[in-house]
Amino acid sequence: MLLTSRLLELILFCNFSIKKLLLDFIAIELFLPVQLIIKKLFIILFLILCFPWTFSLHSSELIIDDFGIITIMYHRFEENKYPSTNIKMVDFINHLQIIKENGIKFVNPSNFEDELNNYKNQRKVLVTIDDGYQSFYNNAWPILKESKIPFILFISTREVGKKGYMSWEDIREISKYNFVEIGNHSHTHDYLIDFKDEEIKNDLEQSINIFKKEMGKNSKFFSYPFGEYSISLKKIVVDAGFKYAFGQHSGVVDYTKDLFEIPRFPINEKYGEIDRFKTILKTLPFQYTYIEPDEKYINDSNNPPKVNIKFSENLKNLDRINCFSNEQDRWRKSKIKFQNKYELNIYLEGKFITERGRINCSLREDNGFYRWLGIQFVIEEK
Repeated sequence: MLLTSRLLELILFCNFSIKKLLLDFIAIELFLPVQLIIKKLFIILFLILCFPWTFSLHSSELIIDDFGIITIMYHRFEENKYPSTNIKMVDFINHLQIIKENGIKFVNPSNFEDELNNYKNQRKVLVTIDDGYQSFYNNAWPILKESKIPFILFISTREVGKKGYMSWEDIREISKYNFVEIGNHSHTHDYLIDFKDEEIKNDLEQSINIFKKEMGKNSKFFSYPFGEYSISLKKIVVDAGFKYAFGQHSGVVDYTKDLFEIPRFPINEKYGEIDRFKTILKTLPFQYTYIEPDEKYINDSNNPPKVNIKFSENLKNLDRINCFSNEQDRWRKSKIKFQNKYELNIYLEGKFITERGRINCSLREDNGFYRWLGIQFVIEEK
């Protein structure tokens, strides 16, 4: 009541003062237009001083409880004959500059889990590079080195030293810097998801042994080849001693995400265009309790999958959500239905007929940010 009374007094005072100002300016209303402009500007300034909340309508909306960590993934640099995995250097340099200009923090992989669980009001980005192409070493590494920008470089051990790939000497050179992590990307970089369990174990064991020989240790970071994983593949990765594993489904990692299903935004010539990159930097985590089905490796018997998402109860305005999916090799707006306030069913109109099926859901917040959730299914080979 006291606050309401004081607010009413302030409004009445401002109202009286503005009326007095208007009367004082009547005498000069017929003067030069410049004086009228000064008059209007003075009144606007007075209004701002009296009602600061009126001119910062979104101030409360800008309070975000958890920005999460936006993880971005690159492959080749200035290898323009491979547009699906390449980024042009002019765009890459612009990406880094945009991140800096927006005051977004580059996450050092050595502090990954600490950054994930703390400092949640800080916008953060984790840079990852897959495959260890020579073009990374020649073109991107000098820039990252000069600015000491942290990143993870994921290496497939079979390819090291081959034409177009970095050598172990190159890899050891960059690993000496405390902002660099050399992650494990399997031995063969094959479609491990289609391998038998014993074959997967042998592949990972081989890569781990080579890492220990060449680097003195294995990394705790793993990147699934092609971003593909199944329940059994994930378990093998866990049992092999890794602490984190990255896919290629888009989204923002936060405390609700499985650390062996970490999302990343793939960046290439098409999806590295500057406006899209700025949009990626405005994404927020979509917190959820679970996504069904848990198994993302599907076949004819469960394609299309029945998708059910239970969102965290701290989320607001879920009725604004939009989901899109690529069943039958055609992107379209998905049919959705809420079972209750926080549980959503997604109904697919047909089977996924390409190698990977995708569902992307977004929720636009009032402050211009977007909550983003990507789900990827892998279709079993016949």
